[in-house]
Amino acid sequence: MIPAGERSGATGPGGRPGPEATGQFGALGLHLADPRVEASVLGILEGVEAELRASVASADPLVTEAARHLVEAGGKRFRPLLVALGAQFGDPTGPQVVPAAVVMELTHLATLYHDDVMDEAAVRRGAPSANSRWTNSVAILVGDYLFARAADIAADLGPDAVRLQARTFARLVHGQIAETVGPRGTDPVAHYLHVIAEKTGSLIATSARFGGMFGGASAEHTEALAGYGETIGVAFQLSDDLLDIASESVQSGKTPGTDLREGVPTLPVLYALASDDSDAASVRLREVLATGPLVDDALHAEALGLLRESPALKRARETVRSYAEDARSRLAPLPEGPSRRALESLCDYIADRTS
Repeated sequence: MIPAGERSGATGPGGRPGPEATGQFGALGLHLADPRVEASVLGILEGVEAELRASVASADPLVTEAARHLVEAGGKRFRPLLVALGAQFGDPTGPQVVPAAVVMELTHLATLYHDDVMDEAAVRRGAPSANSRWTNSVAILVGDYLFARAADIAADLGPDAVRLQARTFARLVHGQIAETVGPRGTDPVAHYLHVIAEKTGSLIATSARFGGMFGGASAEHTEALAGYGETIGVAFQLSDDLLDIASESVQSGKTPGTDLREGVPTLPVLYALASDDSDAASVRLREVLATGPLVDDALHAEALGLLRESPALKRARETVRSYAEDARSRLAPLPEGPSRRALESLCDYIADRTS
């Protein structure tokens, strides 16, 4: 699971930040009003791009090609961005800030290789997925290789970085297992939110924490950044759920209703299924959703229309807004200034984009 907009490139050729960088940040809802902060963040992201390519190189040309496949496909680099923003609360020029961001992005990219195998995905970021190009086995092993490279770089950052990266990886795995086996008798909504926190929120939390740690921010500020990162990560994923249903365009990076067609139980669907509303529209919506993946075009269109007008979608919007406001509240210990306002702008964006 990935935050909104990461399914398509947002950087220059090969993923490098280009002169349109302000637009890049705008696509994420991030506003950097201070030129010095913007220059600092861009400098960190440029350093990350260079180190990413160097870090995935291997003596085996096939491994190098496959490992660079998603690096060169681009993406928003949301996790390195959170490292860069977190570092603004200390010294963003610290020598360990860029390597810390590389650790986070490599860990994220590794999960994408594995996710595509599990999902039997054919495309990732507009390019053929690694599993469709090189087979499932190669994709799994390349994902493992990226995890190993992330751990190797983390070792140079010290034992705390290694421990945090390992614990984050453990949360990612737990989240994937929980998603794979299902609720197992627990509340489906609570289970779903737990999965998102483990699979998406955990890595974004560690990214923000790494920014504070390796930028030399205080312990209090670093904890605030980590809490913000986890909550904003969940909020982004939930807002993607809503856009898949509510948008009339490809705003979410995929055709609206894709999750419905594939039978993915996102938050609005779970709310609709759990509803005891007795009006005809709600009853019919539950009937259609209970059939599973909506591969029939007529049923798919009917369910999409009913969901867009349902109390479930309204309730899901309220949930997203509550997460965005929770994320904002976690910034309270941080000093006022352009860096904090940049993080707050992400909260505004999430709250507004699904209204």
